[in-house]
Amino acid sequence: MSASATFELHYTDRAAINRANSEHSTGPRTETGKQRSSLNALRHGLTARTAVLPSEDPTAYQQHCRQFVDEYQPATPTETHLVQELADTSWRQKRIPILEASLIAEVPSPQSLVPALATLGLHSSRLSRQFEKTLAQLREIQFERRERQRRDLRDAAILLEFHRHKGIPWDPADSGFVFSKDQVERAAQRIMRLQESRTIEYFRFGSYSNPLNAPSPSTTTPGLAGL
Repeated sequence: MSASATFELHYTDRAAINRANSEHSTGPRTETGKQRSSLNALRHGLTARTAVLPSEDPTAYQQHCRQFVDEYQPATPTETHLVQELADTSWRQKRIPILEASLIAEVPSPQSLVPALATLGLHSSRLSRQFEKTLAQLREIQFERRERQRRDLRDAAILLEFHRHKGIPWDPADSGFVFSKDQVERAAQRIMRLQESRTIEYFRFGSYSNPLNAPSPSTTTPGLAGL
């Protein structure tokens, strides 16, 4: 018998064996096997790139995402990405109790449920860590952005008052600021009022909310320079 004929015979025998095995196979038969098989699908749902499963309501998911956007008010593409990651992670976290309830309903045997529930617990811990890490990143980025905006707005207010004092027209865009003139004017008025209130606090009550910036006794006119 030639080598080619031998190969074809072995290939035919193996194909026949595979078909026979597939006809007799009915999937996992034990409770543990069934739970392992079910858990494979659950893992896929919790780690899939798409947050929403075909069985879930996309409208509810969109509402869920809008709540996160409303809460964190992302102002940059990076912040928007992190807020979306928070929403998706939270959506998956909310799914875990539903999966646990479904497992318990399908397989009431406590012992056979232990591996599946333990794995769901690991997923829950992983998602919680991911949520906290993403939230920390978002808060840090937003804090830095808001602090930068606060400093820039204060600088713009000082420049506005300086130009007013000199009688020179000034527009925030001339100095590279992205604020409108109304925004800068409101900021200048707010700073002046705060400075006045702190000066009164110091002289009337003998204390100051920020001792390092407390006005000296000779100070009589509050202004922007003390902030």
